[in-house]
Amino acid sequence: MVREAALTEEVKTKLETITGADLLMDALERENVEVVFGYPGGAVLPIYDKIYDAKFLHVLPRHEQGGIHAAEGYARISGKPGVVIATSGPGATNIVTGLADAMMDSLPIVAFTGQVATSVIGSDAFQEADILGITTPITKYNFQIRQLEDIPRVIKEAFYIAKTGRPGPVLIDIPKDIASTITERPEEAEMELPGYQPTLKPNRLQIRKLSDAIGAAQKPVILAGAGILHSKGANELLQYVEKTKIPVVHTLLGLGGFPSDHPLFIGMAGMHGCYTANMALSQCDLLINIGARFDDRLTGNLEHFAPNAKVAHIDIDPAEIGKNVPTVIPVVADAKAALLALLQEECNEPAHSEWMETLKQWSVAHPFHYDKASPKLKPQRVMELLYENTKGEAIVTTDVGQHQMWAAQYYRFKHADRWVTSGGLGTMGFGLPSSIGAQIADPDSCVLAIVGDAGFQMSTQELAVIQEMNLPIKIAIFNNQSLGMVRQWQEFFYESRFSHSKIPVQPDFVKLAEAYDIKGYTITTEEEAERVLAEVLQTREPVLLDFRVDADENVFPMIAPGKGIHEMVGVKE
Repeated sequence: MVREAALTEEVKTKLETITGADLLMDALERENVEVVFGYPGGAVLPIYDKIYDAKFLHVLPRHEQGGIHAAEGYARISGKPGVVIATSGPGATNIVTGLADAMMDSLPIVAFTGQVATSVIGSDAFQEADILGITTPITKYNFQIRQLEDIPRVIKEAFYIAKTGRPGPVLIDIPKDIASTITERPEEAEMELPGYQPTLKPNRLQIRKLSDAIGAAQKPVILAGAGILHSKGANELLQYVEKTKIPVVHTLLGLGGFPSDHPLFIGMAGMHGCYTANMALSQCDLLINIGARFDDRLTGNLEHFAPNAKVAHIDIDPAEIGKNVPTVIPVVADAKAALLALLQEECNEPAHSEWMETLKQWSVAHPFHYDKASPKLKPQRVMELLYENTKGEAIVTTDVGQHQMWAAQYYRFKHADRWVTSGGLGTMGFGLPSSIGAQIADPDSCVLAIVGDAGFQMSTQELAVIQEMNLPIKIAIFNNQSLGMVRQWQEFFYESRFSHSKIPVQPDFVKLAEAYDIKGYTITTEEEAERVLAEVLQTREPVLLDFRVDADENVFPMIAPGKGIHEMVGVKE
Protein backbone atom coordinates (compact mmCIF):
# COMPACT_ATOMS: atom_id res chain seq x y z
CA MET A 1 0.00 0.00 0.00
CA VAL A 2 2.88 2.35 0.78
CA ARG A 3 4.43 1.69 -2.65
CA GLU A 4 1.07 2.26 -4.41
CA ALA A 5 0.63 5.54 -2.56
CA ALA A 6 4.14 6.61 -3.59
CA LEU A 7 3.39 5.77 -7.24
CA THR A 8 0.14 7.69 -7.07
CA GLU A 9 1.95 10.70 -5.68
CA GLU A 10 4.62 10.40 -8.40
CA VAL A 11 1.95 10.32 -11.12
CA LYS A 12 0.23 13.32 -9.53
CA THR A 13 3.52 15.22 -9.43
CA LYS A 14 4.13 14.53 -13.14
CA LEU A 15 0.66 15.73 -13.98
CA GLU A 16 1.25 18.91 -12.01
CA THR A 17 4.53 19.66 -13.77
CA ILE A 18 3.22 19.52 -17.33
CA THR A 19 3.63 22.95 -18.92
CA GLY A 20 2.26 24.59 -22.03
CA ALA A 21 5.57 23.86 -23.72
CA ASP A 22 5.16 20.17 -22.83
CA LEU A 23 1.73 20.19 -24.44
CA LEU A 24 3.29 21.73 -27.56
CA MET A 25 5.94 19.00 -27.74
CA ASP A 26 3.30 16.32 -27.29
CA ALA A 27 1.16 17.83 -30.05
CA LEU A 28 4.09 17.99 -32.47
CA GLU A 29 4.82 14.34 -31.75
CA ARG A 30 1.19 13.42 -32.46
CA GLU A 31 1.45 15.25 -35.79
CA ASN A 32 4.54 13.15 -36.61
CA VAL A 33 6.71 16.24 -37.01
CA GLU A 34 10.22 15.18 -37.94
CA VAL A 35 11.91 18.55 -38.55
CA VAL A 36 11.52 22.00 -37.00
CA PHE A 37 13.25 25.13 -38.30
CA GLY A 38 13.59 27.57 -35.45
CA TYR A 39 15.49 30.41 -33.83
CA PRO A 40 15.35 30.88 -30.04
CA GLY A 41 14.71 34.10 -28.16
CA GLY A 42 13.33 35.36 -24.89
CA ALA A 43 9.63 34.72 -25.46
CA VAL A 44 10.19 31.11 -26.61
CA LEU A 45 12.73 30.07 -23.96
CA PRO A 46 10.19 27.83 -22.19
CA ILE A 47 9.61 26.07 -25.52
CA TYR A 48 13.31 25.75 -26.27
CA ASP A 49 13.94 24.26 -22.86
CA LYS A 50 11.67 21.39 -23.92
CA ILE A 51 13.21 21.22 -27.40
CA TYR A 52 16.49 20.32 -25.63
CA ASP A 53 15.03 16.81 -25.14
CA ALA A 54 12.82 16.68 -28.24
CA LYS A 55 12.78 13.70 -30.59
CA PHE A 56 12.53 15.73 -33.79
CA LEU A 57 15.43 17.29 -35.68
CA HIS A 58 15.82 20.98 -34.92
CA VAL A 59 17.54 23.08 -37.59
CA LEU A 60 18.95 26.44 -36.50
CA PRO A 61 18.92 28.89 -39.42
CA ARG A 62 21.06 31.97 -39.18
CA HIS A 63 18.08 34.24 -39.83
CA GLU A 64 14.39 33.61 -39.20
CA GLN A 65 13.53 34.37 -42.82
CA GLY A 66 16.02 31.70 -43.85
CA GLY A 67 14.24 29.33 -41.48
CA ILE A 68 10.81 29.79 -42.99
CA HIS A 69 12.14 29.55 -46.55
CA ALA A 70 13.86 26.30 -45.55
CA ALA A 71 10.50 25.12 -44.18
CA GLU A 72 8.91 26.01 -47.52
CA GLY A 73 11.50 23.94 -49.37
CA TYR A 74 10.87 21.06 -46.98
CA ALA A 75 7.09 21.32 -47.45
CA ARG A 76 7.36 21.55 -51.22
CA ILE A 77 9.42 18.36 -51.52
CA SER A 78 8.04 16.28 -48.66
CA GLY A 79 4.39 17.25 -48.99
CA LYS A 80 4.29 17.60 -45.19
CA PRO A 81 3.77 20.88 -43.35
CA GLY A 82 6.97 22.80 -42.71
CA VAL A 83 7.23 23.80 -39.05
CA VAL A 84 8.83 27.07 -37.93
CA ILE A 85 9.46 28.61 -34.50
CA ALA A 86 10.40 32.24 -33.94
CA THR A 87 10.46 34.47 -30.90
CA SER A 88 8.27 37.53 -30.40
CA GLY A 89 8.71 40.95 -31.99
CA PRO A 90 11.52 40.97 -34.57
CA GLY A 91 11.70 37.18 -34.61
CA ALA A 92 8.05 37.01 -35.60
CA THR A 93 8.23 39.86 -38.09
CA ASN A 94 11.28 38.26 -39.74
CA ILE A 95 9.09 35.35 -40.90
CA VAL A 96 6.40 37.58 -42.41
CA THR A 97 7.90 37.47 -45.93
CA GLY A 98 7.98 33.68 -45.81
CA LEU A 99 4.36 33.53 -44.68
CA ALA A 100 3.31 35.75 -47.59
CA ASP A 101 5.38 33.63 -49.95
CA ALA A 102 3.80 30.40 -48.71
CA MET A 103 0.33 31.93 -48.93
CA MET A 104 0.82 32.96 -52.56
CA ASP A 105 2.27 29.58 -53.55
CA SER A 106 -0.07 27.40 -51.45
CA LEU A 107 2.56 25.77 -49.25
CA PRO A 108 1.58 24.12 -45.94
CA ILE A 109 3.43 25.86 -43.09
CA VAL A 110 2.72 25.84 -39.36
CA ALA A 111 4.54 28.72 -37.69
CA PHE A 112 4.81 29.18 -33.93
CA THR A 113 5.70 32.62 -32.63
CA GLY A 114 6.48 33.57 -29.08
CA GLN A 115 4.60 36.46 -27.54
CA VAL A 116 5.04 38.63 -24.46
CA ALA A 117 3.17 37.54 -21.34
CA THR A 118 -0.60 37.88 -21.43
CA SER A 119 -0.50 40.43 -18.62
CA VAL A 120 1.41 42.95 -20.77
CA ILE A 121 -0.06 42.27 -24.24
CA GLY A 122 -1.09 45.62 -25.68
CA SER A 123 1.28 47.67 -23.52
CA ASP A 124 4.11 47.93 -26.07
CA ALA A 125 6.21 45.62 -23.94
CA PHE A 126 9.76 44.74 -24.92
CA GLN A 127 9.73 42.80 -28.23
CA GLU A 128 5.96 42.91 -28.53
CA ALA A 129 4.38 42.92 -31.98
CA ASP A 130 0.78 42.37 -33.01
CA ILE A 131 1.67 39.39 -35.15
CA LEU A 132 -1.98 38.35 -35.54
CA GLY A 133 -2.85 41.72 -37.01
CA ILE A 134 0.25 41.71 -39.19
CA THR A 135 -0.31 38.22 -40.60
CA THR A 136 -4.10 38.06 -40.98
CA PRO A 137 -3.97 38.90 -44.73
CA ILE A 138 -1.06 36.53 -45.43
CA THR A 139 -2.03 33.38 -43.57
CA LYS A 140 -4.76 30.86 -44.16
CA TYR A 141 -5.61 31.23 -40.49
CA ASN A 142 -3.93 32.40 -37.29
CA PHE A 143 -4.45 31.78 -33.59
CA GLN A 144 -3.30 33.26 -30.31
CA ILE A 145 -3.33 30.89 -27.34
CA ARG A 146 -5.04 32.49 -24.32
CA GLN A 147 -6.09 29.33 -22.47
CA LEU A 148 -3.46 26.71 -21.69
CA GLU A 149 -5.81 23.81 -22.25
CA ASP A 150 -6.46 24.99 -25.85
CA ILE A 151 -2.93 24.14 -27.01
CA PRO A 152 -3.57 20.53 -28.15
CA ARG A 153 -6.78 21.42 -29.98
CA VAL A 154 -5.39 24.51 -31.67
CA ILE A 155 -2.29 22.71 -32.90
CA LYS A 156 -4.38 19.85 -34.25
CA GLU A 157 -6.59 22.35 -36.08
CA ALA A 158 -3.61 24.29 -37.38
CA PHE A 159 -2.00 21.26 -39.03
CA TYR A 160 -5.33 20.19 -40.48
CA ILE A 161 -6.02 23.63 -41.94
CA ALA A 162 -2.48 23.99 -43.32
CA LYS A 163 -2.47 20.73 -45.27
CA THR A 164 -6.08 20.29 -46.39
CA GLY A 165 -8.04 22.04 -49.09
CA ARG A 166 -5.81 24.63 -50.71
CA PRO A 167 -2.65 24.34 -48.59
CA GLY A 168 -1.30 27.41 -46.86
CA PRO A 169 0.45 28.85 -43.81
CA VAL A 170 -1.11 28.87 -40.34
CA LEU A 171 0.37 30.83 -37.43
CA ILE A 172 0.03 30.10 -33.70
CA ASP A 173 1.07 32.85 -31.30
CA ILE A 174 1.97 31.61 -27.80
CA PRO A 175 2.46 34.06 -24.91
CA LYS A 176 5.49 33.24 -22.77
CA ASP A 177 3.50 32.71 -19.59
CA ILE A 178 1.18 30.25 -21.36
CA ALA A 179 4.19 28.20 -22.46
CA SER A 180 5.61 28.05 -18.93
CA THR A 181 2.40 27.63 -16.91
CA ILE A 182 1.96 24.29 -15.16
CA THR A 183 -1.21 22.29 -15.70
CA GLU A 184 -2.68 18.84 -15.73
CA ARG A 185 -2.76 16.99 -19.02
CA PRO A 186 -6.04 17.78 -20.80
CA GLU A 187 -8.20 15.19 -22.48
CA GLU A 188 -7.68 14.22 -26.13
CA ALA A 189 -8.25 17.30 -28.28
CA GLU A 190 -11.22 17.48 -30.61
CA MET A 191 -11.19 19.91 -33.52
CA GLU A 192 -13.83 22.63 -33.69
CA LEU A 193 -13.95 23.70 -37.34
CA PRO A 194 -17.61 23.60 -38.39
CA GLY A 195 -17.15 26.30 -41.03
CA TYR A 196 -14.11 24.75 -42.69
CA GLN A 197 -15.16 22.03 -45.11
CA PRO A 198 -13.10 22.05 -48.33
CA THR A 199 -14.78 20.57 -51.38
CA LEU A 200 -12.63 17.68 -52.59
CA LYS A 201 -14.86 15.71 -54.94
CA PRO A 202 -16.16 17.29 -58.15
CA ASN A 203 -19.75 17.68 -59.20
CA ARG A 204 -20.46 14.86 -61.68
CA LEU A 205 -22.58 17.09 -63.90
CA GLN A 206 -19.69 19.52 -64.35
CA ILE A 207 -17.33 16.65 -65.15
CA ARG A 208 -19.80 15.46 -67.79
CA LYS A 209 -19.99 18.97 -69.29
CA LEU A 210 -16.22 19.09 -69.50
CA SER A 211 -16.02 15.69 -71.19
CA ASP A 212 -18.63 16.77 -73.75
CA ALA A 213 -16.69 19.98 -74.43
CA ILE A 214 -13.53 17.97 -75.08
CA GLY A 215 -15.30 15.82 -77.65
CA ALA A 216 -16.42 18.95 -79.51
CA ALA A 217 -13.09 20.80 -79.39
CA GLN A 218 -10.72 21.25 -82.30
CA LYS A 219 -8.00 23.25 -80.53
CA PRO A 220 -7.95 22.04 -76.92
CA VAL A 221 -5.15 22.64 -74.44
CA ILE A 222 -4.62 21.74 -70.78
CA LEU A 223 -3.04 24.35 -68.51
CA ALA A 224 -1.45 22.41 -65.65
CA GLY A 225 -0.70 24.35 -62.47
CA ALA A 226 0.78 23.60 -59.07
CA GLY A 227 -2.57 22.16 -57.95
CA ILE A 228 -1.56 18.98 -59.81
CA LEU A 229 1.50 18.69 -57.58
CA HIS A 230 -0.22 19.60 -54.31
CA SER A 231 -2.86 16.94 -54.93
CA LYS A 232 -0.28 14.31 -55.95
CA GLY A 233 -2.17 14.02 -59.23
CA ALA A 234 0.71 13.89 -61.72
CA ASN A 235 0.14 10.23 -62.59
CA GLU A 236 -3.58 10.84 -63.14
CA LEU A 237 -2.80 13.81 -65.39
CA LEU A 238 -0.47 11.63 -67.45
CA GLN A 239 -3.16 8.95 -67.80
CA TYR A 240 -5.78 11.48 -68.79
CA VAL A 241 -3.59 13.19 -71.37
CA GLU A 242 -2.65 9.89 -72.94
CA LYS A 243 -6.35 8.97 -73.07
CA THR A 244 -7.51 12.23 -74.67
CA LYS A 245 -4.32 13.24 -76.53
CA ILE A 246 -4.73 16.85 -75.37
CA PRO A 247 -1.47 18.86 -75.33
CA VAL A 248 -0.24 20.27 -72.02
CA VAL A 249 1.03 23.74 -71.16
CA HIS A 250 2.57 24.39 -67.73
CA THR A 251 2.64 27.33 -65.39
CA LEU A 252 5.93 28.24 -63.71
CA LEU A 253 4.93 26.54 -60.45
CA GLY A 254 3.38 23.57 -62.21
CA LEU A 255 6.62 22.39 -63.85
CA GLY A 256 7.18 18.69 -63.26
CA GLY A 257 3.48 17.90 -63.02
CA PHE A 258 3.72 16.47 -66.54
CA PRO A 259 6.93 14.96 -67.95
CA SER A 260 8.84 17.41 -70.12
CA ASP A 261 10.02 14.64 -72.46
CA HIS A 262 6.47 13.56 -73.31
CA PRO A 263 5.41 14.29 -76.92
CA LEU A 264 2.26 16.06 -75.69
CA PHE A 265 4.21 18.48 -73.48
CA ILE A 266 4.37 21.91 -75.10
CA GLY A 267 6.27 23.95 -72.51
CA MET A 268 5.87 26.71 -69.96
CA ALA A 269 3.63 29.66 -70.75
CA GLY A 270 3.69 33.23 -69.48
CA MET A 271 5.85 36.32 -69.57
CA HIS A 272 8.96 34.27 -70.34
CA GLY A 273 7.25 31.15 -71.60
CA CYS A 274 7.93 29.49 -74.92
CA TYR A 275 6.34 30.73 -78.14
CA THR A 276 4.31 27.57 -78.73
CA ALA A 277 2.80 27.48 -75.24
CA ASN A 278 1.79 31.13 -75.36
CA MET A 279 0.30 30.82 -78.83
CA ALA A 280 -1.53 27.66 -77.80
CA LEU A 281 -3.24 29.58 -74.98
CA SER A 282 -3.94 32.47 -77.32
CA GLN A 283 -5.53 30.45 -80.12
CA CYS A 284 -7.14 27.46 -78.37
CA ASP A 285 -10.90 26.90 -78.50
CA LEU A 286 -11.03 24.93 -75.24
CA LEU A 287 -8.79 25.81 -72.29
CA ILE A 288 -8.81 23.36 -69.38
CA ASN A 289 -7.12 24.92 -66.37
CA ILE A 290 -6.24 22.36 -63.71
CA GLY A 291 -4.93 23.90 -60.49
CA ALA A 292 -3.62 27.26 -61.72
CA ARG A 293 -4.54 30.79 -60.65
CA PHE A 294 -4.62 32.65 -63.98
CA ASP A 295 -2.17 35.17 -62.51
CA ASP A 296 -1.02 38.16 -64.50
CA ARG A 297 2.46 36.79 -65.28
CA LEU A 298 0.76 33.92 -67.07
CA THR A 299 -2.09 35.74 -68.83
CA GLY A 300 -0.58 39.05 -69.89
CA ASN A 301 -3.27 41.56 -70.80
CA LEU A 302 -6.56 39.84 -69.97
CA GLU A 303 -8.32 41.53 -72.88
CA HIS A 304 -6.22 39.41 -75.25
CA PHE A 305 -6.08 36.18 -73.24
CA ALA A 306 -7.65 33.10 -74.87
CA PRO A 307 -10.24 35.24 -76.68
CA ASN A 308 -11.84 32.36 -78.59
CA ALA A 309 -11.71 29.71 -75.87
CA LYS A 310 -14.36 28.05 -73.80
CA VAL A 311 -12.70 28.04 -70.37
CA ALA A 312 -12.99 25.19 -67.90
CA HIS A 313 -11.34 25.68 -64.52
CA ILE A 314 -10.69 22.92 -61.98
CA ASP A 315 -9.55 24.30 -58.63
CA ILE A 316 -9.94 23.37 -54.99
CA ASP A 317 -10.30 27.04 -54.09
CA PRO A 318 -13.66 28.34 -55.36
CA ALA A 319 -12.43 31.92 -54.93
CA GLU A 320 -10.00 31.43 -57.82
CA ILE A 321 -12.62 30.31 -60.33
CA GLY A 322 -13.81 33.25 -62.39
CA LYS A 323 -11.65 35.69 -60.41
CA ASN A 324 -9.53 36.75 -63.38
CA VAL A 325 -10.82 34.86 -66.43
CA PRO A 326 -14.53 34.23 -67.17
CA THR A 327 -15.19 30.52 -66.74
CA VAL A 328 -17.86 28.54 -68.58
CA ILE A 329 -17.28 25.19 -66.86
CA PRO A 330 -16.32 25.64 -63.19
CA VAL A 331 -15.25 22.53 -61.27
CA VAL A 332 -14.54 22.99 -57.56
CA ALA A 333 -12.48 19.97 -56.54
CA ASP A 334 -9.12 18.55 -55.67
CA ALA A 335 -7.17 18.21 -58.93
CA LYS A 336 -6.46 14.51 -58.47
CA ALA A 337 -10.09 13.74 -57.59
CA ALA A 338 -11.28 15.66 -60.66
CA LEU A 339 -8.86 13.80 -62.93
CA LEU A 340 -9.97 10.46 -61.51
CA ALA A 341 -13.57 11.43 -62.26
CA LEU A 342 -12.64 12.50 -65.79
CA LEU A 343 -10.86 9.19 -66.36
CA GLN A 344 -14.09 7.38 -65.56
CA GLU A 345 -16.02 9.34 -68.16
CA GLU A 346 -16.57 8.16 -71.70
CA CYS A 347 -15.36 10.88 -74.02
CA ASN A 348 -14.42 11.16 -77.66
CA GLU A 349 -10.89 12.16 -78.56
CA PRO A 350 -11.06 15.67 -80.00
CA ALA A 351 -10.69 16.04 -83.76
CA HIS A 352 -7.54 18.11 -83.43
CA SER A 353 -4.99 16.69 -85.87
CA GLU A 354 -4.55 20.06 -87.63
CA TRP A 355 -4.06 21.73 -84.24
CA MET A 356 -1.37 19.26 -83.27
CA GLU A 357 0.42 19.82 -86.54
CA THR A 358 0.32 23.59 -86.00
CA LEU A 359 1.80 23.20 -82.52
CA LYS A 360 4.55 21.00 -83.90
CA GLN A 361 5.42 23.54 -86.59
CA TRP A 362 5.56 26.37 -84.01
CA SER A 363 7.86 24.31 -81.77
CA VAL A 364 10.28 23.62 -84.61
CA ALA A 365 10.25 27.18 -85.95
CA HIS A 366 10.39 29.10 -82.64
CA PRO A 367 12.40 27.26 -79.96
CA PHE A 368 14.24 28.87 -77.06
CA HIS A 369 17.48 30.26 -78.43
CA TYR A 370 20.73 32.04 -77.58
CA ASP A 371 24.00 32.89 -79.31
CA LYS A 372 25.87 29.60 -79.13
CA ALA A 373 28.84 31.04 -81.02
CA SER A 374 29.55 33.75 -78.43
CA PRO A 375 32.92 33.54 -76.67
CA LYS A 376 31.24 34.60 -73.43
CA LEU A 377 29.87 32.08 -70.94
CA LYS A 378 26.16 31.97 -71.69
CA PRO A 379 23.80 31.32 -68.77
CA GLN A 380 21.54 29.22 -70.96
CA ARG A 381 24.45 26.89 -71.76
CA VAL A 382 25.31 26.58 -68.08
CA MET A 383 21.70 25.55 -67.41
CA GLU A 384 21.86 22.99 -70.20
CA LEU A 385 25.05 21.57 -68.67
CA LEU A 386 23.41 21.33 -65.24
CA TYR A 387 20.56 19.43 -66.82
CA GLU A 388 22.80 17.13 -68.83
CA ASN A 389 25.10 16.32 -65.91
CA THR A 390 22.21 15.51 -63.56
CA LYS A 391 20.14 13.80 -66.29
CA GLY A 392 17.21 15.92 -65.17
CA GLU A 393 16.98 14.01 -61.87
CA ALA A 394 18.05 16.79 -59.48
CA ILE A 395 15.86 18.81 -57.16
CA VAL A 396 16.21 22.40 -58.33
CA THR A 397 15.62 25.39 -56.06
CA THR A 398 16.00 28.92 -57.34
CA ASP A 399 16.09 32.49 -56.27
CA VAL A 400 14.14 35.05 -58.32
CA GLY A 401 15.21 36.78 -61.49
CA GLN A 402 16.78 35.90 -64.82
CA HIS A 403 18.39 32.69 -63.59
CA GLN A 404 14.97 31.53 -62.36
CA MET A 405 13.51 31.91 -65.85
CA TRP A 406 16.50 30.22 -67.50
CA ALA A 407 16.07 27.31 -65.09
CA ALA A 408 12.38 27.04 -66.01
CA GLN A 409 13.22 27.19 -69.71
CA TYR A 410 16.31 24.96 -69.97
CA TYR A 411 16.17 22.53 -67.05
CA ARG A 412 13.55 20.07 -68.27
CA PHE A 413 11.61 18.53 -65.39
CA LYS A 414 10.63 14.92 -65.96
CA HIS A 415 9.28 14.18 -62.48
CA ALA A 416 6.92 15.74 -59.99
CA ASP A 417 8.17 17.46 -56.83
CA ARG A 418 11.66 18.37 -58.08
CA TRP A 419 11.12 22.11 -58.54
CA VAL A 420 11.18 24.68 -55.72
CA THR A 421 10.84 28.34 -56.59
CA SER A 422 9.11 31.49 -55.37
CA GLY A 423 6.34 32.21 -57.85
CA GLY A 424 3.58 34.50 -56.65
CA LEU A 425 5.60 36.72 -54.32
CA GLY A 426 8.89 36.54 -56.23
CA THR A 427 11.08 36.55 -53.12
CA MET A 428 14.78 37.22 -53.53
CA GLY A 429 16.88 35.31 -51.01
CA PHE A 430 14.61 32.26 -51.32
CA GLY A 431 16.87 29.92 -53.29
CA LEU A 432 19.64 29.06 -50.82
CA PRO A 433 17.57 28.44 -47.65
CA SER A 434 14.85 26.57 -49.54
CA SER A 435 17.54 24.18 -50.82
CA ILE A 436 18.31 23.31 -47.18
CA GLY A 437 14.74 22.24 -46.53
CA ALA A 438 14.59 20.37 -49.84
CA GLN A 439 17.77 18.43 -49.07
CA ILE A 440 16.55 17.52 -45.58
CA ALA A 441 13.25 16.34 -47.08
CA ASP A 442 15.07 14.14 -49.63
CA PRO A 443 18.59 13.41 -48.30
CA ASP A 444 19.55 11.06 -51.13
CA SER A 445 18.80 13.40 -54.03
CA CYS A 446 21.12 15.85 -55.72
CA VAL A 447 19.92 19.36 -54.86
CA LEU A 448 20.90 22.32 -57.04
CA ALA A 449 20.49 25.77 -55.51
CA ILE A 450 20.42 28.00 -58.59
CA VAL A 451 20.79 31.62 -57.51
CA GLY A 452 21.78 35.03 -58.78
CA ASP A 453 24.66 36.97 -57.30
CA ALA A 454 22.25 39.56 -55.86
CA GLY A 455 19.70 37.20 -54.32
CA PHE A 456 22.47 34.98 -52.96
CA GLN A 457 23.80 37.91 -50.94
CA MET A 458 20.43 38.20 -49.19
CA SER A 459 20.87 34.81 -47.52
CA THR A 460 24.58 33.91 -47.58
CA GLN A 461 24.57 33.34 -43.82
CA GLU A 462 22.70 30.07 -44.41
CA LEU A 463 25.95 28.61 -45.76
CA ALA A 464 26.67 27.97 -42.07
CA VAL A 465 23.72 25.56 -41.89
CA ILE A 466 24.84 23.75 -45.03
CA GLN A 467 28.35 23.32 -43.66
CA GLU A 468 27.20 22.42 -40.15
CA MET A 469 24.89 19.68 -41.41
CA ASN A 470 27.22 18.70 -44.30
CA LEU A 471 24.34 18.97 -46.76
CA PRO A 472 25.63 18.05 -50.26
CA ILE A 473 23.92 21.01 -51.95
CA LYS A 474 25.50 22.34 -55.13
CA ILE A 475 25.15 26.13 -55.19
CA ALA A 476 25.27 27.53 -58.73
CA ILE A 477 25.61 31.33 -58.77
CA PHE A 478 24.72 32.93 -62.09
CA ASN A 479 26.95 35.92 -61.58
CA ASN A 480 26.27 38.82 -63.94
CA GLN A 481 27.14 41.51 -61.39
CA SER A 482 23.67 42.99 -61.51
CA LEU A 483 20.05 42.70 -60.54
CA GLY A 484 19.60 40.94 -63.86
CA MET A 485 15.86 41.17 -64.38
CA VAL A 486 15.75 44.76 -63.13
CA ARG A 487 18.58 45.63 -65.51
CA GLN A 488 16.72 43.93 -68.38
CA TRP A 489 13.56 45.94 -67.73
CA GLN A 490 15.56 49.15 -67.48
CA GLU A 491 17.17 48.34 -70.82
CA PHE A 492 13.83 47.77 -72.57
CA PHE A 493 11.46 50.17 -70.84
CA TYR A 494 13.61 52.89 -69.24
CA GLU A 495 16.01 53.82 -72.07
CA SER A 496 18.89 51.83 -70.52
CA ARG A 497 18.99 54.12 -67.51
CA PHE A 498 20.48 51.51 -65.18
CA SER A 499 19.50 53.06 -61.89
CA HIS A 500 21.16 51.01 -59.11
CA SER A 501 20.74 47.68 -60.89
CA LYS A 502 24.42 46.98 -61.47
CA ILE A 503 26.59 45.63 -58.67
CA PRO A 504 30.26 46.15 -59.52
CA VAL A 505 31.49 45.54 -55.96
CA GLN A 506 31.00 42.02 -54.70
CA PRO A 507 32.70 39.64 -52.31
CA ASP A 508 34.85 36.87 -53.69
CA PHE A 509 32.22 34.13 -53.50
CA VAL A 510 34.80 31.34 -53.55
CA LYS A 511 36.63 32.84 -50.59
CA LEU A 512 33.29 33.35 -48.86
CA ALA A 513 32.52 29.65 -49.34
CA GLU A 514 35.95 28.71 -48.06
CA ALA A 515 35.32 30.83 -44.95
CA TYR A 516 32.50 28.37 -44.23
CA ASP A 517 34.77 25.42 -45.10
CA ILE A 518 32.88 24.79 -48.35
CA LYS A 519 34.69 24.16 -51.62
CA GLY A 520 34.30 26.83 -54.26
CA TYR A 521 35.12 27.29 -57.94
CA THR A 522 35.15 30.34 -60.17
CA ILE A 523 34.11 29.40 -63.71
CA THR A 524 34.54 31.72 -66.68
CA THR A 525 34.38 29.48 -69.78
CA GLU A 526 32.19 26.71 -71.12
CA GLU A 527 35.17 24.33 -71.04
CA GLU A 528 35.70 25.03 -67.33
CA ALA A 529 31.99 24.55 -66.69
CA GLU A 530 31.99 21.16 -68.40
CA ARG A 531 35.06 19.96 -66.50
CA VAL A 532 34.05 21.19 -63.06
CA LEU A 533 30.44 20.02 -63.28
CA ALA A 534 31.49 16.55 -64.38
CA GLU A 535 33.66 16.40 -61.26
CA VAL A 536 31.64 18.02 -58.47
CA LEU A 537 28.14 16.80 -59.25
CA GLN A 538 29.26 13.29 -58.38
CA THR A 539 30.35 14.26 -54.87
CA ARG A 540 28.36 14.11 -51.64
CA GLU A 541 29.60 17.37 -50.18
CA PRO A 542 28.51 21.00 -50.51
CA VAL A 543 30.09 22.97 -53.35
CA LEU A 544 29.75 26.58 -54.50
CA LEU A 545 30.09 27.36 -58.22
CA ASP A 546 30.56 30.99 -59.25
CA PHE A 547 29.62 31.11 -62.95
CA ARG A 548 30.74 34.42 -64.46
CA VAL A 549 28.07 34.60 -67.14
CA ASP A 550 27.50 37.17 -69.88
CA ALA A 551 26.38 40.28 -67.98
CA ASP A 552 24.34 41.61 -70.92
CA GLU A 553 22.31 38.49 -71.62
CA ASN A 554 18.51 38.83 -71.49
CA VAL A 555 15.67 36.37 -71.02
CA PHE A 556 13.62 35.75 -74.15
CA PRO A 557 10.85 35.47 -75.17
CA MET A 558 9.43 38.36 -73.20
CA ILE A 559 5.99 39.92 -72.98
CA ALA A 560 6.01 43.64 -72.25
CA PRO A 561 3.67 45.10 -69.62
CA GLY A 562 0.18 45.67 -71.01
CA LYS A 563 0.69 43.37 -73.97
CA GLY A 564 -1.19 40.21 -74.81
CA ILE A 565 0.30 36.77 -74.37
CA HIS A 566 0.73 36.47 -78.14
CA GLU A 567 2.76 39.70 -78.37
CA MET A 568 6.21 38.31 -77.57
CA VAL A 569 9.56 39.93 -78.31
CA GLY A 570 12.84 38.11 -78.74
CA VAL A 571 11.27 35.13 -80.51
CA LYS A 572 13.52 33.17 -82.86
CA GLU A 573 12.32 33.79 -86.41
